Amino acid sequence: MKVLDLVCPHGHTFEGWFASEADYAGQQQRGLLVCPICDAGDIRKRPSAPRLNLGHAAAPAEPTPAAQPATDAPMSPSAIKAIVHEVVQQVLARTEDVGERFADEARRIHHGQAPERGIRGQASAAEREALADEGIEVMALPVWRPARH
Repeated sequence: MKVLDLVCPHGHTFEGWFASEADYAGQQQRGLLVCPICDAGDIRKRPSAPRLNLGHAAAPAEPTPAAQPATDAPMSPSAIKAIVHEVVQQVLARTEDVGERFADEARRIHHGQAPERGIRGQASAAEREALADEGIEVMALPVWRPARH
């Protein structure tokens, strides 16, 4: 799995997860990469910390092509679960939980009354629709309940 830092022409940055470098190139060539914020399609890779040339540190070795999964190979349920779990962990780590104040806080951020940042919380379908009507982009996420052991 290759995680790349991506940017659209409007400066929105986000991560993309790809089976390989060839998978990224193929999706870009077919026009499948779009910004999740503004839907712009001219997506480019950005340098990411693990790939910076620090001079004294050796670059990590690229996996051999045989070690990379085929892009058309089906994924096992456990592999999908692991990827979804990692995405959820990233969302939790990079956003602030504002709970039931989500719609109000999204408006405050949109109007410059609160610092711009990633937030998560609860909003009804009607609240999400009202935010969209106001030009405030939001995305409903699935509820994640960790497995019980």
